[in-house]
Amino acid sequence: MQKFKLLSHSSIQQRYAQSPQIGKLQNAIAESEQSGTKNIQLKGLVGSSLSFVLSSIFESEDRPFLAIFNDKEEAAYYLNDLERLIGEDHVLFYPGSYRRPYQIEETDNANVLLRAEVLNRINSRKKPAVIVTYPDALFEKVVTRKELDKNTLKMKLGDTLSLDFLNEILFEYKFKRVDFITEPGEFSVRGGIVDVYSFSNDEPYRIEFFGDEIDSIRTFDVESQLSKEKIKSITIVPNMADKFLVEKRQSFLTYVASKTLVFAKNTDLLYDRLDDFFGKAKEAFTKLSKDIKHAEPEELFMGGNEFREQLSGFTVLSQDAHKDAPNLVEFHSKPQPSFNKKFDLLIENLNGYKDKEYTNFIFCASEQQAKRFHDIFEEVNQQVHYQTIVSPLFQGFIDDDQKLVCYTDHQIFERYHKFHLKNGYAKKQAITLKELNKLEIGDYVTHIDHGIGKFGGLQKIDVEGKKQEAIKLMYGERDILYVSIHSLHKISKFNGKDGAPPKIYKLGSGAWKKIKDKTKSRVKKIAFNLIKVYAKRRLEKGFQYNPDSYLQNELEASFIYEDTPDQSSATEDVKRDMESERPMDRLICGDVGFGKTEVAIRAAFKAVDNGKQVAVLVPTTILAFQHHRTFSERLKDMPVTVDYLNRFRTAKEKKETIQRLGEGKVDIIIGTHQLVNKNVQFKDLGLLIVDEEQKFGVAVKDKLKSIKENVDVLTLTATPIPRTLQFSLMAARDLSTITTAPPNRYPIESQVIRFNEETIRDAVSYEIERGGQVFFIHNRIENIKEVAGMIQRLVPDAKVGIGHGQMDGKKLESLMLGFMNSEFDVLVSTTIVESGLDVTNANTIFINNANNFGLSDLHQMRGRVGRGNKKAFCYFITPPYEVMTTDARKRIEALEQFTELGSGFNIAMKDLEIRGAGDLLGGEQSGFINEIGFETYQKILAEAIEELKENEFKDLYDEVEGKQEKIFVKETQIDSDFELLFPDDYINNITERLTLYTELNQVKDEEALQKFEAQLVDRFGELPDEAQDLLNSVRIKWIANSIGLEKIVMKQGKMIGYFISDQQSAFYQTSTFTKVLQYVQSHAQQCKIKEKQTRNGLRLLLVFDSIRSIDRAYLALRPFESKEKTTV
Repeated sequence: MQKFKLLSHSSIQQRYAQSPQIGKLQNAIAESEQSGTKNIQLKGLVGSSLSFVLSSIFESEDRPFLAIFNDKEEAAYYLNDLERLIGEDHVLFYPGSYRRPYQIEETDNANVLLRAEVLNRINSRKKPAVIVTYPDALFEKVVTRKELDKNTLKMKLGDTLSLDFLNEILFEYKFKRVDFITEPGEFSVRGGIVDVYSFSNDEPYRIEFFGDEIDSIRTFDVESQLSKEKIKSITIVPNMADKFLVEKRQSFLTYVASKTLVFAKNTDLLYDRLDDFFGKAKEAFTKLSKDIKHAEPEELFMGGNEFREQLSGFTVLSQDAHKDAPNLVEFHSKPQPSFNKKFDLLIENLNGYKDKEYTNFIFCASEQQAKRFHDIFEEVNQQVHYQTIVSPLFQGFIDDDQKLVCYTDHQIFERYHKFHLKNGYAKKQAITLKELNKLEIGDYVTHIDHGIGKFGGLQKIDVEGKKQEAIKLMYGERDILYVSIHSLHKISKFNGKDGAPPKIYKLGSGAWKKIKDKTKSRVKKIAFNLIKVYAKRRLEKGFQYNPDSYLQNELEASFIYEDTPDQSSATEDVKRDMESERPMDRLICGDVGFGKTEVAIRAAFKAVDNGKQVAVLVPTTILAFQHHRTFSERLKDMPVTVDYLNRFRTAKEKKETIQRLGEGKVDIIIGTHQLVNKNVQFKDLGLLIVDEEQKFGVAVKDKLKSIKENVDVLTLTATPIPRTLQFSLMAARDLSTITTAPPNRYPIESQVIRFNEETIRDAVSYEIERGGQVFFIHNRIENIKEVAGMIQRLVPDAKVGIGHGQMDGKKLESLMLGFMNSEFDVLVSTTIVESGLDVTNANTIFINNANNFGLSDLHQMRGRVGRGNKKAFCYFITPPYEVMTTDARKRIEALEQFTELGSGFNIAMKDLEIRGAGDLLGGEQSGFINEIGFETYQKILAEAIEELKENEFKDLYDEVEGKQEKIFVKETQIDSDFELLFPDDYINNITERLTLYTELNQVKDEEALQKFEAQLVDRFGELPDEAQDLLNSVRIKWIANSIGLEKIVMKQGKMIGYFISDQQSAFYQTSTFTKVLQYVQSHAQQCKIKEKQTRNGLRLLLVFDSIRSIDRAYLALRPFESKEKTTV
């Protein structure tokens, strides 16, 4: 057995710190200060050995350090190494702020933020730090120190400063005042709390004043708007890149301290790149319009010669290996050899080094990887000498001076190792989603008991002299309904077909109830059949798979990307389903390119590993071909045969494949809907995987049902069609979503443009310049050749290919292969690529006449790009907005809104709104949805399912979910004359108040309520009394609910609770009710039980006297709560 223990990299760092080479290097640095030669050459450092050397020099020399690498990617990899070795606080990344000179509108706010942070750090005289950068960033000059000082506002705890003064300064800094902050350059004021998003920090600050004194300062999270950590002092800096037409600028080198040590990986390349950029900037400058005064290139940017002069004043370490360099420090290291995933070679290699007295280390990205090594070595049963360090490293190396072997897991498994850059700020999606469901005055709203009305905003109403807040709804014939903030959950925004206003009835007419009942019975019927199918599947016995084998471990370890947490949990879910004896039926929703296929591959391999066959059903020919490539590639070292059926195969090949499938010689078969034909017979089918499920028609799905009675089914989809969305919500299928983007994915930059040759030319040539490829989607075959000709004319040196569905199968196949292997630059094609063509190198896509596609199609096509770690661009070419139909315009707007990664789910929601939430459960439904609105439809659906669970399918669900206590009171109504609300001066934004009321309505237990309260205090300051009462009223509601009160009235100093109206209810037989009776008998002076004759027969009441405040009411009910808890 090998030694297996975890270490950190400090032991390796110590070795370096004490090594003779580092000593020599330190002397050289010291001497260079005296002598004139300030250039020191480092020779023989490969991969991450460089990181170790740089970090030990930084640790020993107490001075700032500037490391210049050749390009952004390399800089980012070394940045990650240094962050891990030195600690994140001491390492800063200094990026370039825009993509092309003079393209000011294309600055990247996140980068501007990082740059400001670095300048701020240099200015603040904190401990020295390592600044990692690359030529593009040094090329831009920066605002002078004096300017930065002049424009920085410093604040610390205990400072005295008036709010008005702060307000003025922020306006002067061009900050924008908003209600809630989302991006840098915004601020908001709420009572004594000021939120500011400065350009010098990647999180906004919340400053709380007590009078004019600063009471506390904390950072907070944009998405949840909640505080994170307390800090003592802050600096607020405006956007420096903005002012760049006026101020004097200086070079970054004159900005850093003169004693800074500079490491330049390759100085010649550095000067060349700066000159090259400078040339481009000059060229761009000549094209600018002369009317606006732009600063000269010399003022803004820096050429190679100027940089060389400035650099000569610094001590420079470089790897330029000139033969005659006077100061040469030589190291002896060599790169990690490649083992082609052959573990016996690796073991031999490690043990060979052990015999030479080297120490072996393996750097793993995660505990999981370390465990995998352990398992794999254990399987072969050999003694292996190595130690694992759980910390990723850029590149492995062997150092002969130190007798060190450092290998990295990603090189051994040939995985793709990603760098992580702090993305200063990413405008979060939660905010946009909230906006989708936000209520504006005049919107249609459905009240579940009274029907559809118009929203009239929050209103203060008088209840017996006390103010209360309610929501005003307008109904037919000027009827007005006020909805108490306690029953907000009864109303929801109406989503029906667009533009067609729903019918509004008079209050109290029977029409609404009729529609509701009709809908309910129909829904119930459909749901009944569905649950029946589900129940039948549950009772079937499927095949029970074995736990993971060592081959499965090896397969998962060799995945070239790092698993995202969602991906791991989805994989776990799938395996758990496979290992149980019931057939699996799981839906995985994940955005385009989020690694659903990998989950499918792992599941497929598990099935094959257990001797079963797997069928993968895909919607298009291309996708079958693509998947065949992916599966074969991933499983090439495994004993698995993969084959496919689509129209690229000849009839003879097909026949042969089908025959081998029947004999069990093919393990995994991938195909279009030909797979469901009668003549395709399996020997032993164990797993069916359906990819891009939204593309299949009903007919195929029904044919599938017959195959899959007791076969495990895994469905993958990026934009879940609404119907499946509902389904999974209803417990008729299991659902896993993958929403976290793989690290290093940039959101795709989407733009809507008119058909404009210049834009197209620029974008295509920019992409080809960075060595990428371009998709151009044009969906009319008749003139596709002309479009290709136009691109050829605009960009003469591009190679252009044409692909469409009427081409011969073999020809199309070779074309696709050619494009994947980068044989040509631009592929002009019809939507045949939309699902599935995977070209990592293609990072720009044009979609011509985008207004003619559906949302999920557009989203899928956009997902063809941005799969590597380069920024991707997507251009929707549309006619002018006014020519498009309203539907098309909304679709395009939705896509512009959701460029974030992981927005497939949101897009599906938006699509629902646009298409009028069509037939969720079958064809004849859409009429209903338009009458009652989508949300209400969902509620009715949920109710129908609840009823089915309680009655027809009680046994099934008891078995699935365990026995459920019967709930007697669905909800308790509160009616009172106390002021229960958030006062205006506490929360003045109406929409926010509404959102908070709605949130409060969804709070289910004490813990959640306290969290809610803490959030309020954090965002708006201390709770006023009315708000405190509001929270207590929620507690009162809970207690009343637990003892069977349907309604509570608190008026004129009395509190009356109404018990369940149905005299025959089983509630009166429960122990809960008996306990209430006993309490009342023994505490006669506090409360009584009375009977009251009402219109609907006798009602039992619980009466309390002398209740003058909410606190008293809560105290009076407390005894019932504690009893409740002890009996449970």
